Amino acid sequence: MVVLAIISRLDIFGTTPANPAKTSPKTNAYAASSLVFYKVAEEEAEAGFSFANEAIPVNDKRVNLKLKKSISKNRFKNVQSNILHSKADKLFPIIEPILKAYGIPEDFKFVPLVESGLKEGTSPKGARGVWQFMPGTARTYGLKVNKAVDERLNLRKSTIAACKYIKELYGEFNSWTLAAAAYNNGSIKLSRAINRQNEDNYFRMNLNRETGSYVYKLIAMKEIITKPRKYGYSNYYGYLLKPNSVPYLMAAN
Repeated sequence: MVVLAIISRLDIFGTTPANPAKTSPKTNAYAASSLVFYKVAEEEAEAGFSFANEAIPVNDKRVNLKLKKSISKNRFKNVQSNILHSKADKLFPIIEPILKAYGIPEDFKFVPLVESGLKEGTSPKGARGVWQFMPGTARTYGLKVNKAVDERLNLRKSTIAACKYIKELYGEFNSWTLAAAAYNNGSIKLSRAINRQNEDNYFRMNLNRETGSYVYKLIAMKEIITKPRKYGYSNYYGYLLKPNSVPYLMAAN
């Protein structure tokens, strides 16, 4: 009965509070020493790896090795942080419906986690915001970037801009994995690589280190976010709540 009372008071059974007006701004549920999280069904089990419904050729030893290395880097024992899960909890409810509205596969919601990672701010090259837009690219897709305002920091507006950009990249390459690679490296450089290598399968191409590992990072991020317990994470958040999920108490890490 005590546990039920605590759960009721924390009001976390839905993605939005039942009565926001009564929620104390000083209450930080995630900072408590013993919190309520959601026990997610293990239906994902071993369903195979994919990105945007494009299967990953894990039967290829080279691909399989790169994927395993990428996932290993993001296991809890190496990262020692639930910050990515916390960020996903805040970002995904806003990003997902925008991706859907623009016909972009939901897996692209992991791009901001890979792009901004555990840090936020401006990159050495000048990219900014969770989608890491360069000023010129941001303006091309409708964002205001000047001394007075920088809409790269507006999550909704920057996500809309990212959707427009990604959709354009897909139209050019007719592949979501290549669209993701082009998002990282630019369409001109990727087109040159495709022409030079006479190859348009991302997993068979030889690309620079960052772009060559980019899609693997996205798949790794998808794995650790959607299957947290499998990769050592014990505290995960409300966006993973499913109709048949069972709330349970767990001490925070």
